[in-house]
Amino acid sequence: MVRVQRMLDACAELLDEAGYSDLSTTRIAERAGVAIGSVYQFFPDKRAITQALGLRYLDLFTARVRERLAAGGHGHWTQAADAIIDEYLEMHRSVPGFRSLHFGDVVDTRLLDSQNENNRVIATRLRQLLTSVGGAGESEDLDRAVTVAVEAADAVLKLAFRSDADGDPRLIEETKILLRNYLGHHFG
Repeated sequence: MVRVQRMLDACAELLDEAGYSDLSTTRIAERAGVAIGSVYQFFPDKRAITQALGLRYLDLFTARVRERLAAGGHGHWTQAADAIIDEYLEMHRSVPGFRSLHFGDVVDTRLLDSQNENNRVIATRLRQLLTSVGGAGESEDLDRAVTVAVEAADAVLKLAFRSDADGDPRLIEETKILLRNYLGHHFG
């Protein structure tokens, strides 16, 4: 629906400009060029709009990672892991609102799914990609390893962007090294 997409786009722009605390349904409606009633027709409040935006980002991230992995050129799983990090970095640098919202932690650690923390939702998506596109076998070990990898990468990448608006390249490389070593311990 075009109106909803305009509202989500407006939300993304406003998040980049002023942050979540200054976001309001009124400002979103004004920016999107819709009546405030249209916003409330689809979203009860600003949290619901940011939740929809976070889910849109998750779907976009999943699709883009799937494309990268399906395109091949990843002779070893370490290259696939690097490609996942590279896609996150690309979105952080180029997708409006993503830098401010990521996958929703600035609003609520359970924004994407009320039953699971955001990083758990992301880990589940990545595990599904690794099994469907990457050919990895389902296992408890894979589930745990991907969860730990997502948590570790999230922490170091947040640090990288805290000290440099484009992401400190040394910390980004450290993230990749950390993942290669950790996952290599489990999967060779």
